Amino acid sequence: MSVTADNATQKAPEVAAEAARRRTFAVISHPDAGKSTLTEALALHAAAITSAGAVHGKGDRRGVTSDWMEMEQARGISITSAALRIDYDDRVLNLLDTPGHADFSEDTYRVLSAVDCAIMLLDSAKGLEPQTLKLFDVCRARRMPVITFVNKWDRPGREPLELLDEIEQRIGLRPTPMNWPVGIAGDFRGLIDRADGDHYTKFHRTPGGATKAVEERLSDEQAAAVEDTAWEQAREEIELLGEIGADFDEASFRAGESSPVLFGAALPNFGISQLLETLVRLAPAPAAQPDAKGDPRPITAPFAGQVFKMQANMDKAHRDRMAFVRVGSGRFDRGMVLTHAATGRPFATKYTQAVFGSERSTIETAYPGDVIALINAQALSVGDTLYDGPRVEFPPIPSFAPEHFAVARAVDAGRYKQFQRGISQLDSEGVVQVLSSDVRGEQAPVLAAVGPLQFDVVKHRMEHEFRAPIELAHLDYSLARRTDAASAPALHGLSGGEVLTRRSDGELLMLVHNKWRLRVIERDHPDLVLEPLLAGGVEAAE
Repeated sequence: MSVTADNATQKAPEVAAEAARRRTFAVISHPDAGKSTLTEALALHAAAITSAGAVHGKGDRRGVTSDWMEMEQARGISITSAALRIDYDDRVLNLLDTPGHADFSEDTYRVLSAVDCAIMLLDSAKGLEPQTLKLFDVCRARRMPVITFVNKWDRPGREPLELLDEIEQRIGLRPTPMNWPVGIAGDFRGLIDRADGDHYTKFHRTPGGATKAVEERLSDEQAAAVEDTAWEQAREEIELLGEIGADFDEASFRAGESSPVLFGAALPNFGISQLLETLVRLAPAPAAQPDAKGDPRPITAPFAGQVFKMQANMDKAHRDRMAFVRVGSGRFDRGMVLTHAATGRPFATKYTQAVFGSERSTIETAYPGDVIALINAQALSVGDTLYDGPRVEFPPIPSFAPEHFAVARAVDAGRYKQFQRGISQLDSEGVVQVLSSDVRGEQAPVLAAVGPLQFDVVKHRMEHEFRAPIELAHLDYSLARRTDAASAPALHGLSGGEVLTRRSDGELLMLVHNKWRLRVIERDHPDLVLEPLLAGGVEAAE
């Protein structure tokens, strides 16, 4: 037995016990559903911070902890994913916040590859929206357990039973309410806890919602006297839930077939402690994950982890490059010399940190489910595996199908080296996909994005971080298809302005103006390879 394997055997009980304490989850939602506010509220209730912020800060409410980028704070939206590590009730919560705008879906898809559970956040007035549906498809493909939180119940919205029906009818997920609101949307009084003997908690606001809401436990008699007809209506609806069998079932939840549903309002911190307790109790702990060969890798095996996100210049003073790694197995100790699976080269881990928004702290050890940030990780890219001991590699993280394309050129030719370095770095981070073509050459790469806001991020970072302003010329393409070297000559000769490009991972892509042009090509040349790109196991929508 090797030294590494022997050490892993000795540490196995410790690793198994520590992994059982971990809960690694992401929050997914449509833009403006309150995702960053919920993230902040969860951190507040877990006592990780003392005062909650809001996306649009007012009074003494500061900026959201997870929104650390200058553009995020200026626009009031989440642009990058963020990792928040929180200690709560003898558990370690690894909360991965995700971008709140549809244009940054690719970053969200990567985050979903690194978590064991998702909180699906719904606006009480809007219910399931297109972005939520798209992200849930990824959760479904991964058979990921989903907890649903109906937010903004303090504002006018829809009937709770109507929302439950929409969840079941539109996404086939059986809703099982864990609590139930007293008072219609816009007149939020409190919550009845179905999982705890139908206890009633009444909420009282705090100034600006910057601290925890005051919770008051009332008996049935007290609640009936205080809430009157709102209490009677809530009790009738709860009886109906029992009659239709909308009760929690752990097996179907773990299989991704049903979803515990909770109601609340993140801004005034109503119902957040109930969500936190449900998450700790129900969300699965890290388990064995399949490697590239499809074999499950036990969590007690020697250390192995996968890079799911790259981020540069989080620390403006040092201009560093950080790799976020989800620990898949074994115990990580700072200073370990790991092997980079893609190159076979050693990778030192002297500078390793835990990240809380833009704040950092050195981390000495980590276990399955944890997210570690490796500093000065120039050699790493999204999807790379790091391991200790016998070789192992996790499956690659698929790239998203781009729908917007633009040619980038340096404004100042004298800063071409900075231009090249910046474009290369943004490509490796996954901010955009960078495509090259023989026709345009290296001085004019094609940037491929899911949404146009990604181009705004590129322009901002190229100017402010790399001091190499760029100009973009948008291209009239809306689809990309994977092809091969054998089909390339014939595709290159087609009329209509289609362009053959190569992605940095070596994939050869053909850009097409629209789906009608694509159908003509496929009809006239059925022998040529034109394959759709996949995203997280879900085929890109046309």
